[in-house]
Amino acid sequence: MSINSPSSNPSRQHVYEVTELNKNIKRLLEERFPFIWVSGEISNFKTPSSGHCYFTLKDPHSQISAVMFRAQASALKFRPEDGLAMVGLGRISVYEPRGAYQIIFEYLEPKGVGGLQIAFEKLKQRLFDQGLFDQQHKFPLPAIPKKISIVTSPTGAVIRDFIKVAQRRFPNLPLEVVPVSVQGDRAPGEIIHAIRWLNKIGTTDVIVLARGGGSIEDLCAFNDEQVARTIFASDIPIISAIGHETDFTIADFVADLRAPTPSAAAEIAVPSKDEFNSQLANTNQRLYINIKNYLNNLINKINGLSSRIIHPRQRLQDMRMRVDDYSIRLFSSITSALARRNERLAFQHNLLMHVSPAKTVASVQDQVNALKDSSIRQINRLLREGQAAISKNISMLDALNPMAILKRGYSITRTLPDRSVVRDVNQVGIDQNLEILLGRGRLTVTVGEKKKQAD
Repeated sequence: MSINSPSSNPSRQHVYEVTELNKNIKRLLEERFPFIWVSGEISNFKTPSSGHCYFTLKDPHSQISAVMFRAQASALKFRPEDGLAMVGLGRISVYEPRGAYQIIFEYLEPKGVGGLQIAFEKLKQRLFDQGLFDQQHKFPLPAIPKKISIVTSPTGAVIRDFIKVAQRRFPNLPLEVVPVSVQGDRAPGEIIHAIRWLNKIGTTDVIVLARGGGSIEDLCAFNDEQVARTIFASDIPIISAIGHETDFTIADFVADLRAPTPSAAAEIAVPSKDEFNSQLANTNQRLYINIKNYLNNLINKINGLSSRIIHPRQRLQDMRMRVDDYSIRLFSSITSALARRNERLAFQHNLLMHVSPAKTVASVQDQVNALKDSSIRQINRLLREGQAAISKNISMLDALNPMAILKRGYSITRTLPDRSVVRDVNQVGIDQNLEILLGRGRLTVTVGEKKKQAD
């Protein structure tokens, strides 16, 4: 078979560089698929520190790499996760360094279910798992709050209904309206700021977070994760009164108490002054009756005890006789105890005198002095012998020291760079560097000629 055919001859056709080929493929794909809708299931979802989202979109028979950059990902109303079926708008591109094609998404939404509802359920489950809904974290409401702050829109019917109910139940209870947006992109930030500000100044006893009803899109500010965490972190009890009775938001689950409507929140947060006055009157009546009965019982007890009281003079005489008896018995006990202690002290003194070590100290002292003199003599003898041995060893070391030989005019020659001592002319070659050690200093020389001395 011929290998010189036109189709196999590189000189007759264009040869692509790898980079050039990838660029052409990228241009063709981007021109052919500028923006397309793609559906599939998310897998291998990752979000590095850059904030970009990297994942794989697959169906039962194939898969494609995908990316969504941080700016587009931050606008999503839900959190993408592995296993979630998606529909998205994107464009095909090629990552030239690896020659791999991928789809860059500009928009994503869950397939078959609204994105906001998916986001609501996902966030609800995640916050539940983290314990933000636990009853143990919720604060009780004060029986009579000194001031109530309502975080809501100042122009809606919600605040009018709340004030109307509050004034009916407790006319002179201080109310504070903290105006915020309850819908739109600015709403979550304003709600967070209002709750934190109320906690910072600390002048209110109850916070009511209120809004009228609406769709899930209208209530999305109250399904915001940061709003939920701000409610959870509040040191002031918060009542959530958002929407109608059938509307539920994340704020309802995190708040210390949920009211089905803003008017119901006013019924819960504001105590009834008439009921308190009635309870106070009943309490005063019961207290008067209880005190009267208690005093009557005390009078009866006093009368009963008066007939049983013994005259103080007779009790004093009995106490004097008892004190005299105790004094005599105490004196006798102390005297007996002192006598027994003196006997024990005399016995122990005689015993100590019998076994006193003073008798043996003199004889032991002579032995100690003799041992001391003997030890000193032995130490001096060992020191003299050691000094003689050291002097002898120093003389021997000086005689064997190679530097002493060098000082008499001899030298040591070593090869460079391995520093091997040269004992034979065959160890070195012409132009080889040598190091010569002298009695004082060293030389580096180069071999110009070598001669071997005849044996």
